[in-house]
Amino acid sequence: MNNPLLNQNALPPFSAIHPEHIEPALKHVIEQNQRELADILSKIKTFSWENLMSPLEEMENRIARVWAPVNHMHSVVESELLRKAYHVCLPLLTEYGTSLSQNEKLFHAIQSISESKEYSQLTDAQRKIIQNELRDFKLAGVSLPEKEKKRFAEIQKKLSELSTKFAENLLDATKSWVLHIADKNLLAGLSQQIRDAAESDAKERGKTGWIFTLEFPSYSAVMKYLDNRDLRKKMYEAYMTRASDQGPDAGRFDNSAVMDELLKTRHEKANLLGFPTFAHYSLATKMAKTPERVLNFLNDLVQRSKKIGEKDLQEMTEISGMEKLEAWDLPYYSEKLRQKKYAISQEEIRTFFPVDTVLSGMFSVFKKLFGIEMRERFDVDTWHPSVQFFDVFDENNELRGSFYTDLYARPNKRDGAWMDDCCVRRRLPNGTIQTPIAFLTCNFSRPLANQPALLTHEDVLTVFHEFGHCLHHLLTRVENTGVSGINGVLWDAVEFPSQLMEFWCWEKEVIQLISKNLPDELFHKMILAKNFQPGLHMLRQLEFSLFDFRLHLEYQPNEKNFVQKIVDDVREKVAVIPFPKFNRFQNTFSHIFAGAYSAGYYSYKWAEVLSADAYSLFEETGVLNSETGKSFVKNILERGGVEEPMKLFIAFRGREPKIDALLKYSGL
Repeated sequence: MNNPLLNQNALPPFSAIHPEHIEPALKHVIEQNQRELADILSKIKTFSWENLMSPLEEMENRIARVWAPVNHMHSVVESELLRKAYHVCLPLLTEYGTSLSQNEKLFHAIQSISESKEYSQLTDAQRKIIQNELRDFKLAGVSLPEKEKKRFAEIQKKLSELSTKFAENLLDATKSWVLHIADKNLLAGLSQQIRDAAESDAKERGKTGWIFTLEFPSYSAVMKYLDNRDLRKKMYEAYMTRASDQGPDAGRFDNSAVMDELLKTRHEKANLLGFPTFAHYSLATKMAKTPERVLNFLNDLVQRSKKIGEKDLQEMTEISGMEKLEAWDLPYYSEKLRQKKYAISQEEIRTFFPVDTVLSGMFSVFKKLFGIEMRERFDVDTWHPSVQFFDVFDENNELRGSFYTDLYARPNKRDGAWMDDCCVRRRLPNGTIQTPIAFLTCNFSRPLANQPALLTHEDVLTVFHEFGHCLHHLLTRVENTGVSGINGVLWDAVEFPSQLMEFWCWEKEVIQLISKNLPDELFHKMILAKNFQPGLHMLRQLEFSLFDFRLHLEYQPNEKNFVQKIVDDVREKVAVIPFPKFNRFQNTFSHIFAGAYSAGYYSYKWAEVLSADAYSLFEETGVLNSETGKSFVKNILERGGVEEPMKLFIAFRGREPKIDALLKYSGL
């Protein structure tokens, strides 16, 4: 019981958590939960919220308090021993979850509550949880014959292992390759900031010269600014062939077989449950409901964007002076064109956005809008020295929640940006409230020596986006786990609040708060450049969305090279930019192969319609209008997953969403 992971009532003591603690802690809470559930199901005759659902919530919380810090550490401070412990525990966790979701006695017990007199007296949140539970039991095969049930359990275990393998292959592939430059003359085009970061990286590795890695801040800087075309090609090839059968590490961390097995296993899972494809299965918990609706939505945007994208590419080709641009030329000449048209670059903008100014300014914005205040705490145990911790208080000085920030790229940390929950808001058995806690993770360029970290405006958009997810998790008023915060929110609406927050990054009165003396002239150029290359930007997201959705909708188990065929076909119909044959972006598409977006990546665009239309109301009433802001908190952020997203949107906006605002804000 000295295991730090079993300290259920406090913040995780990260510095005390070691790989050897993980398996014993997880086994302990699983066994405790199994004993308690067996006891309840065998002794109780008439089930109620208090004697069944409330204990189930407590069991769920126990598991989460153990696994959330472990899962997070696996993403941000991975080590060989941590990876081994994680792998040992994944099947335990999956088997436990499957045993619950296929427990017929539990299913009938919950069903009996839905048919009882008590049901009508439950709160909206409690009724919604019961509805979701009954739906999820069916989606987990509770009604299947015993043989199929057993196979379903095997499938769940296999999917969990495959997703983890995909993510680990990608992490290993990203770490394994570096570009080491010894000749200063080869650095032409790179700013001093970029050179200093590369020189610092080389020194950390005991080398002279400059080292560029496949971590995104380093890769992106080379592709946008390095004059040397051959080195750009070398970097592009290494990045776009990670975890594949191509490129400098061909076959070493190859995700090709993992993807094939994932698709095959997902398809089998959907078929077992009576769905024709995994895309149909995925839509059972989304707003869109039918594949036709998703495809019509995406293809309509392709039609609206393609000619504009072709014009964007033509402009780049003209400025390059070449007959045809290759993929490794595009970021470079895109940046040249941006500078020619608007005399502006992300590197120039970066100097005006020190990270501390951005965070304090962002907190000021949401204090004005939502009436909340973020206060940093320094007595919190974290997993890395650069991590910060903040408490969130409302206007009544009530603690609403807390969050960690881990903002910088480093080895052994998963690429990208995300929000995850440490624990959710819920009313505890003793009557007190467990306040929610979030992890806000990004991969920005690290601070150098005594200089602060400087963010590009794209980085600023990212941190506002992820903070939107945090607020959705933290500001909920729901007191039941299953629909608290982002829990229970239909997946194609979950990006709505996060995408909304990005809009404030373009408002002058907000820029004055989040930047350090950004000149009016530069701000004006930023606004002019805001919708630079709108067609290419839109088509890139539509390409990802259509690839993901068609991959799961059209899957053919016996077709060789199926993934590549779908990639090629989608690009032929959607993309206007050239792709070399060695490009294997799909082998790194962790959103759909290692995350929760399989057959759901379209959600980003779907939710963008909601966010753009919602922001148009702020434009009408005043972009920092606290009345509109508090209406958004009350109607969207506080409600969690209790009601359908469309109903909540109408309560805030006064009508259903229209696509017009998205087209306007996207420059289309």
